[in-house]
Order: sequence, then structure tokens, then C-alpha cells
Amino acid sequence: MARSTSTMGNFTTLNAGRTGKSGGPRLTCQALLAATYIILASLSLPGPAVASDVLYVHGRIYTAVPAAPWVEAIALSGARIDAVGTDSQILKRRNTRTRLIDLHGRTVIPGIFDSHLHLFFGAMALHGFNLSTAAQSITPDKSDLLVERIREYAAQHATDKILFGRADFSSSEPYAPHHELLDRAVSDRPVVIHGTYEHAMWLNAKALELAGITDEPVADPQEERFVYRDASGHPSGVLIESAMQLMERAVQRTLTDEAQTAMLREAFRELNRFGITSAVDAAGDLAQLRRFGELRDRGELTLRIRSAFGAVAVPHQLTPQFLSNLEQARRQFHDEWLAANLVKFFADGSTGRIPPLVYQAANFRAIVTELDRQGYQLMTHAERDDSVHMVLDAYAEAARLNGPRDRRLRIEHADVTAAADIPRFATQSVIASMQPIYCCSTTGENYDPLQTNPSDRWNSMENSAAVLVLGSDWPCAWPDNPFLNIQQAVTREIWVSADTAGIVDQPLDGAAQAGAQATGTFYTPGERITVRQAVDAFTRDAAYAAFRDTEVGTLQKGKLADLVVLSQDIFAVPGNEIGATRVLMTVIGGRTVFGSLPP
Repeated sequence: MARSTSTMGNFTTLNAGRTGKSGGPRLTCQALLAATYIILASLSLPGPAVASDVLYVHGRIYTAVPAAPWVEAIALSGARIDAVGTDSQILKRRNTRTRLIDLHGRTVIPGIFDSHLHLFFGAMALHGFNLSTAAQSITPDKSDLLVERIREYAAQHATDKILFGRADFSSSEPYAPHHELLDRAVSDRPVVIHGTYEHAMWLNAKALELAGITDEPVADPQEERFVYRDASGHPSGVLIESAMQLMERAVQRTLTDEAQTAMLREAFRELNRFGITSAVDAAGDLAQLRRFGELRDRGELTLRIRSAFGAVAVPHQLTPQFLSNLEQARRQFHDEWLAANLVKFFADGSTGRIPPLVYQAANFRAIVTELDRQGYQLMTHAERDDSVHMVLDAYAEAARLNGPRDRRLRIEHADVTAAADIPRFATQSVIASMQPIYCCSTTGENYDPLQTNPSDRWNSMENSAAVLVLGSDWPCAWPDNPFLNIQQAVTREIWVSADTAGIVDQPLDGAAQAGAQATGTFYTPGERITVRQAVDAFTRDAAYAAFRDTEVGTLQKGKLADLVVLSQDIFAVPGNEIGATRVLMTVIGGRTVFGSLPP
């Protein structure tokens, strides 16, 4: 294409001479033909009629296109894909300026589209200390070790205004920890520890002070409801569900824009390291979108983001300000890097033995119907089976009242879904957005151990013709490894952690989390899906669920050149080895943002 454009540019110059606009002589046909030969010779012809900038050849490339899932080679120009096909077909697009990359048989897949993560929570977790890793979980019952680790981190980060951490701890009274343990570690600066499930925070006294939490009830009854206090009304240091907003607002006030932007850049690099090129940010607001926009405008955004409006377990109120912010976001952010027009609901929470409800059914239905009428895409967190049922009912009512359109409504998690409700996902065109990393304990994700209905029913969703998409819920999962998620989707192996045995409510000890070890036993193996189904759910179908399927999700001509080169063939290795896959190179829009290929 570069050759054709350059030649045409010279024709334009010659034709200007023919028109006599400059008063010069008119060129004859013979002179024009001779000049053309000179131009072509100067461009080093002979060569291909159409050349590409970069060719990836000798690969095992999964396109995620059902009609042609496998190719050997792919051609890129600029940010987009020119062609896919055999080595011989793609090598015809080479000229002297084309860069040739030999894959040496390595596996390539489309860029990973994480359907559900939390960018700012992940950025804070990366910036802070982590007490819950694959190797070990340091819980409050290991008090001396916990204090020692936090003190060490504080000494190494003496200039940080707030110390952030990540840990496993119980969010149920009276088992939840107290701020005095954190005060032993650090008493002169705020310490904010996020529960691994991101529905609870554990604060020291300085953090309580920064958040304005005293012995007096806070102004918002919905937030006060979830502030844990002792019998005398003193705050214990644990906030759950919507009460976390008290601390979140204080963090936003305290950290500079520069500090928050730097943390987000680090988060993007971390995601790119795992082959993630696009994501749905499952909580956010207009201010965060604008921060992403500034990074995009400076060329520093290395992740395509569809950002949802919502905060953990906070019920939406259709105030004029909220509606204005939604509309501003929809108008301003709709390009290949940033998209809005998405609202996140929480039908229930994720703390305690049974997650608390956030909405009454009638109120939820009314808000859903109005936002659907205004054309917004809706996604709803729902862990309980009765919550899933309520959401399906509300979505059905909105569709009935507002008429047909391409909605792509979503339910997030849906881990516990009644058998009778599974077919409704397909019949109502509702997308199931799920996270395999949470699976599997001996009872799956059932909050009630007596529940006989199996959880995490990925194969049932697939067989019902529902659209299943996968995500990590990072930083709930640590790290954001899509290949460990794929491994769990394929194997459903049970993992158990002795470290979190003392936590009474929903510890996240799924695959390689919180010190958990694989047991060699499996939870409801009939709900496994294939590697190809899991990859599709992390690429093609995830892009569809985010209204980005015309741009990304598959490797085919005209789409953005987002792709990942892998260390091993995940379609061929044993299922329990998929999680060990490393990303060798991540390419977004034709630009390498992580790694390089060895010779």
C-alpha cells in the first residue's frame, strides 16, 4: 500500500504539469510513460502489488473465527490486520520495508479480553503489600507475622501517604479483625487493607480518622449500616459493602492525580504482561474515565477499556447529576481505546455467610427499566440464586416495556443459578459473565453448604446456547492470569488452603490463591468446558459482550491487530499445565507493549 500511495503522489505531480496550471509545457503520453518507469525503478520494483508492514509467519495461530480457526501467518499494517492465511500467501505481501517475524511454530491467540476486573483496586493492590499469594496467606490469626510484614513494608515506603494492602480476613461479626492489630504495625499513617474479595476493608485508627469515621454514625444510613462497631459504638476498623465508599472518597481526596495516574500505568503494564489487551472495568465513574482519557491522549494507554459506572454494593439513585455524568461519558468516550455507555448494578454483595441484598425487587426493576429506556448497557453483580432470578425478571420486564433492540445485558458471576433459570440466559439474550478462578472448593461457590444445586455451571450455559464470557475479577484473583482461569474452566480441580481454614465466610482459595494446593479431585466435572470454548470466552465472545466485536476479539482482516504469543500450545498441553503458560509478547494495535520473541 505504501508503494501504491507513493506512486500515485508522483502521478498527481505529473498530471498537474499536464493541466498547464503553472504555465509549463504539457507532457506527452510517451513522456508520461517514461517518467512512470523511472518512478517505479526508484521504488525498487519488482515487488508485491500490496505490501504489509509486519508479517508473522510459521506459527500456530488461533483466529477464533469459527469458519477458519487456524492459520499459519498474519500480516499487519499500522494498527490493523491486513490478511491471514498460509505462510506462502502471507509472504507474498513482503517487500524491502516489511518486517518479518518468525514464530518458529509458537501459538498465537487474539488479545485477551478480560470481561470483568477492577482497574483502580488492582492498581492499589500492585502499589501496596500483598498478604495473600499463591504461596501463603497471612491472616489475622498469624498476628505477629502480619505485624512484622506490614512494618517492613512501611519502613520501605516511608513517603507513602497511605499504605495499601491485600489480605484474607473474615468479614462476619464477631470474627472480623480489629484496628488495634494494625495499629501495632503502623500508628502514624493510614493503613487500608482490602479483603481479597473486594467487598470489605480493614483499617487502622489513622485510616478511620482520614475517612471521618468516629463514634458518631456517618451521614448516609446505607453506609452506616455496614460500618462495624463494638457494643459501645466505637468503630472496629472493618467496613463492608457500601461503607467502603467512606474510605474510597478519602483515598481519592488524598492521592494526587499524578499518583493515581502512575498507579494506573503500572496496572496496565501488569495486565499486558498476561496478554490482556482489552477489559471491562467493572466499577468506575466519570472522573476515572477522564483520567483514562488523558492517558490515551498522551499515548500512554496500553489497554482498551470499556468502563462501567458503579461502586461496590452501592444502590443507584437516578439523580440529575448521575444521569448527566452518564450522558457526558457516553458522548465523550466511544473510540477504539475507551468506551462508556455501561452501568454496573449490585443485586447483592459478597460478605458474610450469605451475601446481603442491595435492592428490593420493585426498586431494582424500576431503575433498570429507565436506564434501559435511555439506551444504556446494563451489567449486574449477582451471587445468590434468588438474586440471579430477580435480575432476569427485571431484564425481561425492561425488554417488554421498551421494545426490541441490541441490548447485550449481562449478569456478573451468576455462580449460583437455579437450574430453571439457566435456559433464560439464552432465551432472553442475557450474557453470563463468570470467573473460573473462584472454582473450585468441595461445594463450589455455594454459600450454603447444604445447597444441592451445583455452582459454576459453565458447560450448562454453553449447552443452553447462552453467551458465556470469562474474566478474572482482578485483583480478587491474584495475579490476573487468564491461563489459570482457562485451566480451571477445563479441569474444575478442587483446591484447598490450610491458611484460610479459620475464615468463616467465603475465603478466596480457588486455584493457586491464598496458599491453596491442588487436591487431584474435581468438582462436578460435567460442567467443564473445552480449551477452545474458554479461549473464545476470553476473546471473541468477550468482545461481543462489550460491543467491541467489530474491532477486536478475532484475528481477521480489517480488525485491530491485538494478539498474544504464548510459551506453549495451550490447546495441546494437559489441562492442569495450562496455568503455567507464559506470555512471550503482547501486541496492541500492531505495537508491542510487552515482551519480545527469542531467536
